[in-house]
Amino acid sequence: MDSADAMNLPKVVLHDHLDGGVRPVTVLDLAAEHGRPVPVSDPDDLADWFFEAADSGSLTRYLDTFAETVALMQDGDSLRRIAREFVEDMANDGVIYAETRWAPQQHLAGGLTAAQATEAVQAGLLEGMESASTSGKIIIVRQILCLMRQLDVPEDVVDLAVNHAPGVVGVDIAGPENGFPLAPFTDALKRVQSAGIHLTVHAGEAAGPESILDALDHGAERLGHGVRVIEDRDAAGWGPTAQRVLSGRIPLEVCPSSNTQTGICRSIADHPLSVLWPAGFNLTLSCDNRLMSRTTTSREISLVSQVLGWNRDQALSVQRNALQAAFCTSAEKKSLARLLV
Repeated sequence: MDSADAMNLPKVVLHDHLDGGVRPVTVLDLAAEHGRPVPVSDPDDLADWFFEAADSGSLTRYLDTFAETVALMQDGDSLRRIAREFVEDMANDGVIYAETRWAPQQHLAGGLTAAQATEAVQAGLLEGMESASTSGKIIIVRQILCLMRQLDVPEDVVDLAVNHAPGVVGVDIAGPENGFPLAPFTDALKRVQSAGIHLTVHAGEAAGPESILDALDHGAERLGHGVRVIEDRDAAGWGPTAQRVLSGRIPLEVCPSSNTQTGICRSIADHPLSVLWPAGFNLTLSCDNRLMSRTTTSREISLVSQVLGWNRDQALSVQRNALQAAFCTSAEKKSLARLLV
């Protein structure tokens, strides 16, 4: 599939960070509004700066770029605008369903509570969906609340999830993966899952199969990235953790361009997808962070299609995988499935 074909494909996005997809012009607007300096003052040059700063081969350095966007997302109006623009950008890229993930505890420096921050994001998402509908586009967007591995467990955020805050369909564990096991989150995750909230975990990105096993043992329904499951194999075949992912049809939220930036592979051609796809792993495709990776979902699909030789039917099957793995309701899945043709 070329870029035009990918653009025309209805798409389902499961792994896209709110603070990683801010428009460059919005960064400049909010920085001026809040009196915060920016690395460069031209939108195109700023887009280049984010990409080049993130394109280091290190997840730690990649994550450092978020300081620039998160600092501008500390008040309700800014969160609302960025959430609205998230939906608009997704709709313009042909996305029919998306889950945006973000960590409320990182957006409280301006005096907001976690609940107020979540409400601001939800208001922006609703505005974006209404705007898209007015333009004749169909899109549903839901929230996933992130808990950060390197920070204390935020009980107020856990409470938001447990109490089914509007628009919130899942919880994610994000942040630096290597050296930060999930043990501190065990009780919180049990509460979340007992309340019927879905769980995805960043695992198999900056750490290997042991991190994936930790996520699965904590009840992860999906794996954020998960591609280092490829390390659990030898001449005899797939190891026990990989077999668990494969036989359980655990969805992998694969973000190809991001993976080249954080050192998982050197290029899309070298990506573990080339092994995981023919082996039958349950793959989905997302951007991770559109600003830092200077990409779109259509571009990611096009890049992977060129490497794996996907036709439209194969690319569409991946979108169906994603919809089946989505944390929305059964009714929403049934309605959206009609569009995946």
